[in-house]
Amino acid sequence: MKLGLCVCAGQLIAAPLMASAAEAAPVAVAAKSAPSVTPKITESASAYKVKQGTVVRVYAKVVDPRTGKGVRSGAVRLQYRKNQAWHTWLTRKISSTGGVTFVTRPGATLTLRSVYSGGKVIRAAASKQIIVSVAQTNGAKVLAEAKRHTGALYKYAAAGPSRFDCSGFTMYVYRKAVGKKLPHKANSQQNYGRAVSKSSAQVGDLIIFRSGSYGYHAAVYAGGGYMYDSPHSGARVGLHRIFSTSYVVRRLV
Repeated sequence: MKLGLCVCAGQLIAAPLMASAAEAAPVAVAAKSAPSVTPKITESASAYKVKQGTVVRVYAKVVDPRTGKGVRSGAVRLQYRKNQAWHTWLTRKISSTGGVTFVTRPGATLTLRSVYSGGKVIRAAASKQIIVSVAQTNGAKVLAEAKRHTGALYKYAAAGPSRFDCSGFTMYVYRKAVGKKLPHKANSQQNYGRAVSKSSAQVGDLIIFRSGSYGYHAAVYAGGGYMYDSPHSGARVGLHRIFSTSYVVRRLV
């Protein structure tokens, strides 16, 4: 603070002077500049029409338009669209050439896009969307139909659409899903399709539980040691653990 001098009642008194404009002005803080360059992002897939469970590689590349070369830092998110919103599926760091590869195994048709996270100079941005169409396998169709009846009550001799016994359930599901006709008896159903080992069982296969060689219960294989079935009186159709090793597998589709 600078002091000024004034004479008051014969005394010399120090008084504050007003600061100069330069001193009064606050020190300006340099604004942090926002990224100014919008990158060019391309996205493609190894295939656009596949069967369910097929591996699909999605490629994305982020290019700096000033140089025409790949952006060397940051990350890319692979997103899919569901319920009118984008959801992140996978995230990968960008390579030194600006590229990223996502290895996917889509279970259904997906709308995809790649989103670059952005950097100090390069803005965050998204690619145009692509669609990978997935054709559902017959086994998946059977499983979807079996799942659709979850909660239906067991009823002896019933074959749908709202009540089922065990073989009535499998008979209805295979006819509805893939047009396969089966008799209304578990012991008879084990003679349809072709025999498959337990280790080779696939989703949608028919499994028949046996006592000796007699088939007494039928179900749809759901994978991972589980099945969809209509178990017994008082129970409901649902996903249940396979309860015995005494069964055979039949492939109908």
